[in-house]
Amino acid sequence: MNEGLMVLIRGVIGFFTLLIFTRVLGKQQVSQLTFFDYVVGITIGSTASTLTTDLTSRAWPHWVGLVTWTVLCLILQFITLQSKTAEKFLDGEPTIIITNGKILEKAMKKYRYTIGDLLAQLRDKGIFDISDVAYAIIEKDGILSILKNTESDSVTPKDFNIKTSTACIDYEVIYDGSIVQDNLITINRNQKWLMNKLKSQNITDISEVFLATYNKTSGLHIDLYNDHIK
Repeated sequence: MNEGLMVLIRGVIGFFTLLIFTRVLGKQQVSQLTFFDYVVGITIGSTASTLTTDLTSRAWPHWVGLVTWTVLCLILQFITLQSKTAEKFLDGEPTIIITNGKILEKAMKKYRYTIGDLLAQLRDKGIFDISDVAYAIIEKDGILSILKNTESDSVTPKDFNIKTSTACIDYEVIYDGSIVQDNLITINRNQKWLMNKLKSQNITDISEVFLATYNKTSGLHIDLYNDHIK
């Protein structure tokens, strides 16, 4: 049989097999991609691709492989529905990384979650001041959920026709124990000013600071490595 025709036939078989198996596994594969779902999705997709293009081997072993992975996924989904321990092991669990404006560094390190990741996701949620956050939680699928402080949520000055100052973004002036000189220049401040601010809060060494951000409206926000928060 012509190779082109063979690829076409196997491609159609692989496509509809993958489509059916994905529907069987449910929308979780698409909507909430945990680490386990990610690995499964890549493996099944790779097997379907090999089924289509690898003409040096017969099609049925690849198809059996697809069936095997799909059945195993269904079994594990059933187990996670019945067992909380199994669900925690396979999918992980939500983790609090900010409490009352304080970053929990140990929780971030456990999941290899960087400051850059955190700040980017906060900005994506429309939060430019960490002190506005009551709780921030990394969900099982890696999405950051935010609960704002009550004074920062719901009611806004606009509701009472109150004029406010222009909103300003945060500048990182200390990042992981190191001063960010470029941002100090941007906000027209220097290292002496920064050290005086730290000393006013009984901080004697920059290495004690995990993250310090400056906002023109709210001032300097400091998060220490040791926040004494469990």
